[in-house]
Amino acid sequence: MKRVFVVLALLIVTQTATAQLFSREKIKNNENFDKARLSWGFYLGMNSYDFQFNYEQDLKEILVETSVGFSVGLVSNLRISEYLDLRFEPGLFISQRNIMYDPSYFAGVEFNDSDLLREVKSTYVHFPLLLKISTKRLNNFKPFIIGGISTAINLSSNQENPDDNSSGQFRTKKKVMFYELGFGVDFYNQWFKFSPSIRGVFAMDDEIVKDVDPNSPWTSNVATMKTRGIFLNFTFQ
Repeated sequence: MKRVFVVLALLIVTQTATAQLFSREKIKNNENFDKARLSWGFYLGMNSYDFQFNYEQDLKEILVETSVGFSVGLVSNLRISEYLDLRFEPGLFISQRNIMYDPSYFAGVEFNDSDLLREVKSTYVHFPLLLKISTKRLNNFKPFIIGGISTAINLSSNQENPDDNSSGQFRTKKKVMFYELGFGVDFYNQWFKFSPSIRGVFAMDDEIVKDVDPNSPWTSNVATMKTRGIFLNFTFQ
């Protein structure tokens, strides 16, 4: 899925450069659109979350099967200068990851096939505060980079659940802090601004909740487990 996002990003950049960068100056749509101090919008998108594991011992890696999730949210934009904006983009991000263990983790312990797989479903309420740095507008498009920090509340978290992996419950923490970095392009239509963008998100917090048993085959070898992901958003303002 990450390759798909990269390909889409390259297509956006290539099409933009071909269609407008090297063409003659055209009539500008919504020429005064970016001069408003405050502006609003919404976005729809796709996400793909992963886990990055660090280990206590050098055993076989825990594999993560990712999937494509759905994202929706709002945008509030504060214009600081011609090339600088401060953005708040709260949203709802739904995803699922499957964690797959190697049988070697269960050496000397009775297990079945279901013990080798843990489904981690996440519903994040995401609160990013971002700085958007744009280039000079070229005809009806304007490239930008965007980055900042965010916090997320996982509504699907079972952090307080007394049951752990011995009962089939893989537990994750409820609150996570991230840093984000991405790029995109603003396209100016006659009636609105359309902005496709791609962004990487990286957790700063360990998200795993350890099992009660310190020798648990599911969590004992995990030093840290941090979320990372890719967002592909389509913003309308």
